[in-house]
Amino acid sequence: MALSTDHPLQAVIASIPHAPGVYQYLDESGKVIYVGKAKDLRKRVGSYFVKEQTGKVRVLVKRIRDIRVIVVSTESEALLLENTLIKELQPRYNILLKDDKTYPWICIKKEAFSRVFSTRNRLADGSEYFGPYASGRMMKTLLELIKQLYTIRNCSLNLSEQAIRKGSYKLCLEYHIGNCKGPCEGFQNQQDYDVMIGEIRQIIKGNIQGVLREMKGRMMQYAELMEFEKAQQIKEKLAILENYKSKSTVVSDSISNVDVFSLLDEADTAWVNYIKVVEGAVVQSHSVEVKKKLDETADEILRIAIVSLRQRLESNSPELILPFEPDDLPTGLKVTVPQRGEKKHLLELSENNARHFKMETEKQRSLVDPERHTKRILQQLQKDLRMNVSPEVIECFDNSNFQGDYAVAAMVQFKNAKPNKSEYRHFNIKTVEGPNDFASMEEIIERRYSRLMKEEKPLPQLIIVDGGKGQLAAAVKSLDKLGLRGKITIVGIAKRLEEIYYPGDSIPIYIDKKSESLKVIQFLRDEAHRFGITHHRKKFEKGFITSEFSKIKGVGENTAQKLLLHFKSFRKVSEATDEELQAVVGLAKTKILRDYFTRSKDKIT
Repeated sequence: MALSTDHPLQAVIASIPHAPGVYQYLDESGKVIYVGKAKDLRKRVGSYFVKEQTGKVRVLVKRIRDIRVIVVSTESEALLLENTLIKELQPRYNILLKDDKTYPWICIKKEAFSRVFSTRNRLADGSEYFGPYASGRMMKTLLELIKQLYTIRNCSLNLSEQAIRKGSYKLCLEYHIGNCKGPCEGFQNQQDYDVMIGEIRQIIKGNIQGVLREMKGRMMQYAELMEFEKAQQIKEKLAILENYKSKSTVVSDSISNVDVFSLLDEADTAWVNYIKVVEGAVVQSHSVEVKKKLDETADEILRIAIVSLRQRLESNSPELILPFEPDDLPTGLKVTVPQRGEKKHLLELSENNARHFKMETEKQRSLVDPERHTKRILQQLQKDLRMNVSPEVIECFDNSNFQGDYAVAAMVQFKNAKPNKSEYRHFNIKTVEGPNDFASMEEIIERRYSRLMKEEKPLPQLIIVDGGKGQLAAAVKSLDKLGLRGKITIVGIAKRLEEIYYPGDSIPIYIDKKSESLKVIQFLRDEAHRFGITHHRKKFEKGFITSEFSKIKGVGENTAQKLLLHFKSFRKVSEATDEELQAVVGLAKTKILRDYFTRSKDKIT
């Protein structure tokens, strides 16, 4: 949609510079509803108003009442600022990576004689936080290793120099059993303690090889000084650390410090996995779920995930291994898109983690989500009908007439695979004369969706027409007129073999007869037919007295209704076999009808 010269935002857009930066869209209450970054602010902001956009973007644009921009020097600065503002403001139309507050971190507390412990709360107190650890087992193993290797305190005493000099504390059990060296009474100085903390920091970061080298160096020094007891203690620690290292997920001795990202991109959700590799071993793996807001591309999602996760996890790895290279990544990073070899294996490992995270997340939700059955059906429908979106709203149409008279149609709507009866609709055919099902279908499809568009109401994701190629072609003709072709999935279902037809494809598809998808489609079709019958009956009752059946003695109103509703016209009743008539009205009425048709010389058409 073009931005008119009298549009209230025209002057604002015209004042935006051609420079890199970040733009913010505000609604009528002054709240920021979207944040984006751009190489050229004016071009990017203007594109929202002049290009043809998806439905979700159009909804966003309608809500914009003001625009703010922040100009920066480089694209990299814009990228980082965008991420910061999204986290801070949490705009409604920006995708957000799932918050990790439920995951634990390892904290090295900023205090005298630092404690090392797990926590789920990151505080802005200057302490160091490592994680988050999606696997609590991995974190506990690491903390247990640290406890085996180092005699650090686990009490929460204030061990300031002043408190220690005052003699405020007494040695506890941890000192007596050898788990602490008693800094509370001055038995260990801060410098020696900080050496341990430095090694712990390196182990947590995954730099085990460096710690091993330092330990071996100290062991040799003690041996040279004939301090064999201290050398033996370090040797035992070396064995513990070597054993831990041997159990780590080693992927390559030649890959030293890289971040690996993979992406599973689906219709409304994406799944991103992050793996950190240090000295050839996987030291961290973390996955997030991303809910799409404005039909974001895989490129946009991966870029946002890279910037957000690296910032959150404080990664400074110089190299990224990615499934593809997104635009506008921070400068100074080496990007590898591997096709084979060890790095390709790493990428596949990350992809497997993303898939596993997705399955586990959906499994957990299915345990607590009472609507899981519905969601599974919608997913199966989407897959079977080759749709790009989930068919949360489906509308099904059926039309019929009796000998060209009483032409009516019905539409039923299902929401989340269940009847939404408040949205059922009857139609009286207005523009078609005579028995023309194709023209009738064309009329009601055009009437239904032109009205929804006029009233700016949401459209369904799926339309089903009761009939084969002819009815489907008629319906598609109306969608073409309205400019909706390709924006809504439409199929036809033929009754004989339950074939599913697509526009422009003469070869139908057949859904497994046991499939829940086909059962839902059949339910829709049968419900549309049932709902249409009630309207048929009302129209029929008004014109029944003048029908041909009134001439047949012994055939009353109820029998005539059954016959017309089943055979659709008097002519088809007269041409039916005795077996077909008997199945509808029974043996006695069939004999009356057969006698009448035999006596009658006229053929009613």
